[in-house]
Amino acid sequence: MEALIPVVNKLQDVFNTVGADAIQLPQIVVVGTQSSGKSSVIESLVGRSFLPRGTGIVTRRPLVLQLVYAPKDDPQHRSAEEGTLDLEEWGKFLHTKNKVFSDFDEIRTEIENDTDRMAGKNKSICPEPINLKIFSTKVVNLTLVDLPGITKVPVGDQPEDIESQIKELLVHHIANPNSIILAVVTANTDMATAESLKLAKDVDPDGRRTLAVVTKLDLMDAGTDAIDILCGRVIPVKLGIIGVVNRSQQDIMDNKSIEDALRDEAAFLQRKYPTLANRNGTPYLAKTLNRLLMHHIRDCLPDLKTRVNVMASQFQTLLNSYGDDVSDKSQTLLQIITKFASAYCCTIEGTARNIETTELCGGARICYIFHETFGRTLDSIHPLTGLKKMDILTAIRNATGPRPALFVPEVSFELLVKRQIRRLEEPSLRCVELVHEEMQRIIQHCGTEVQQEMLRFPQLHERIVDVVTQLLRRRLPTTNSMVENLVAIELAYINTKHPDFYKDAALVPSLSKQHEEQEAERPANRRTAAPQGTMVGAQEAEVPKNQNMARLNGDGVSSVLQHQWLSNIMGPPGRPESGQPSAENSPLSTPTHLPSTHSPQKPVNLLPEVPTQQSRKLSEREQRDCDVIERLIKSYFYIVRKSIQDSVPKAVMHFLVNYVKDNLQSELVVHLYKSDHAEQLLNESEHIARQRKEAADMLKALQKANLIISEIRETHMW
Repeated sequence: MEALIPVVNKLQDVFNTVGADAIQLPQIVVVGTQSSGKSSVIESLVGRSFLPRGTGIVTRRPLVLQLVYAPKDDPQHRSAEEGTLDLEEWGKFLHTKNKVFSDFDEIRTEIENDTDRMAGKNKSICPEPINLKIFSTKVVNLTLVDLPGITKVPVGDQPEDIESQIKELLVHHIANPNSIILAVVTANTDMATAESLKLAKDVDPDGRRTLAVVTKLDLMDAGTDAIDILCGRVIPVKLGIIGVVNRSQQDIMDNKSIEDALRDEAAFLQRKYPTLANRNGTPYLAKTLNRLLMHHIRDCLPDLKTRVNVMASQFQTLLNSYGDDVSDKSQTLLQIITKFASAYCCTIEGTARNIETTELCGGARICYIFHETFGRTLDSIHPLTGLKKMDILTAIRNATGPRPALFVPEVSFELLVKRQIRRLEEPSLRCVELVHEEMQRIIQHCGTEVQQEMLRFPQLHERIVDVVTQLLRRRLPTTNSMVENLVAIELAYINTKHPDFYKDAALVPSLSKQHEEQEAERPANRRTAAPQGTMVGAQEAEVPKNQNMARLNGDGVSSVLQHQWLSNIMGPPGRPESGQPSAENSPLSTPTHLPSTHSPQKPVNLLPEVPTQQSRKLSEREQRDCDVIERLIKSYFYIVRKSIQDSVPKAVMHFLVNYVKDNLQSELVVHLYKSDHAEQLLNESEHIARQRKEAADMLKALQKANLIISEIRETHMW
């Protein structure tokens, strides 16, 4: 069993070199309030005075103290090179390497200096521990951790949150399930209010790893004693309660030796507590701690070995993920390029090994852009948005030029429908932009196996991003041009013979017929008073339906529009259409009686200004004309929109997505593998190199720890 504590000390040395907190080694953690006597208890166990002293908070960093029993004939710890063959006791710090401290005043100074170096001089604390080994012929093997004393109120220039800082540090150490909590309380205060026991109870509610040490037994009020406390009648502690008597401040100032203090302690206990003297005092505390620690290590060792093996496997996997040192840079570069190009294409095609489950990405996102974003945007565009009745009427009038039109000009329909078709170009180009953005985004999300190598070689990652970005950028104008051409193609030729448009255009004569019938049913007096162009001619009304269809089938939309307009403007033969002025009544006809040549002639203002669009009620004829044009615009717009909705995604896939997929690897090879800077691209990141070294060091420490634990035979554990 005595071999167990040195084993833990060896493990402590191994893991101190890599600074690992992951392995929770068995150790004794000392907690208590300020001035409760923690430092005196530890010095009594060592037998020498070496800890910093003073008012306020003195211990500001955890002190991991390994007490190593080193007899005179111990060749393991003594060597002529270090000059320790004849020394009774000496110390070593981890941060000073192999320097030997034979003067314990120097040890105290080194603790103070290193504390100031890490924690500053403003009385704040630092969680980074100081590791100190003390070799002696008078100590038992122990591993102790001295922590800052519990405080409530900041004093001097201490930080305002000093209480929470200290509590967090204490809980971090005593929460370790492999630690024994040495709770220091004073005999001259109420034990029920002891902060150290309260903290211990929080992390160890069953008390299975808590040992209480009662200090200052000699400072109790006259007429009182600590019998009830030491017997566990006040607060029971499972591992026991041990009373000690420390040196007073006056004894320290008088340089009273530890040996003298131990003799006085034994005399006091024999005199004051004769029945309990053999179960209290510093020597008994040292033996008890040694025994508890050995048994505790024995209980923790199997789990500790399992933990070491598991962590060794984890760090081996981590080290493998960083990759080995690059020997053949050319081959490695080609492998990374090929792997990246494959991962990029697999992300687009949806065949990647690690499929994203939290969001759409790659090819699925492109599909969403085509059929949801782009499709819904086109569906939301109404064919008549921005077209008012007066706009349509004005377009019809402007298309006739200076001559009054007998038939509606086809150019008005083409002008208006082209205006609406042009509105499809902007969302189509936006679709290209969204797909381009997604393909740029795929660079950062195309396979975890590639990402690790990208982090490892930042210059290569940067150049790969540049090459893919440039390739995408070069394809963008070509794709945009094709999409613009798709819209331009639709604008270039308005196909009024399109089968779908032909069907809708065939309904126009029936619309005209309906208006004719409504006109025929009206009273004659209203018909004669109708506005110009609203009366339907009798001869046209008698045109049979099949004749209208014959016209439609022969001449398409032009015949339909001519037929409708001819019905509007032709009146019954032999009389002028209602509302038309006769020749003699026309304001533009030559007057019968010419004015005298001697009288002044006033200029006639026949058309004071050119009429513009204004809000007015349309005549029935105008309304009818507009309805026909609107219906034809709608029909043809839907045909074009459907075509664009189908052809734009195809163009984007061919000119952008598929082109990049097919040419990505060759582009990377040309610009990276065959470049003059191929060697520089595989310069490893300093961050990754440091992580690999840390992982390698930790793996080496774990493997060494595994060997140390394996050296213990079952016979040594019992």
